[in-house]
Amino acid sequence: MDRKVSSDIVDHKKGEYVRIRDAEDPQLGMYDKPLRCFGCGIGWFSLLLGFVCPLMWYYATILYFGNYYHKDPRERSGLAASAIAALMCTIVGIIMLGIFLL
Repeated sequence: MDRKVSSDIVDHKKGEYVRIRDAEDPQLGMYDKPLRCFGCGIGWFSLLLGFVCPLMWYYATILYFGNYYHKDPRERSGLAASAIAALMCTIVGIIMLGIFLL
């Protein structure tokens, strides 16, 4: 009785790495690589850096409204947090401007 062995098993026996795939969802292994900016993503990195330079919050807001997170859905929460920080910074800035001008 001669059995056919899949090429993945043969490659694994040779000592090579084999990518795990799911037949129902081919994008399953697509997001296995780490995010940019030290692994925390552009959004969270912009949120943290925004406390030093608030313009980073506005940069991340532009990325958020430009649907940058469609490239990698893991970026969405960080970009949204930066957009909220930009909104809060704008409101505080308007209030401070109103106080100083009155």
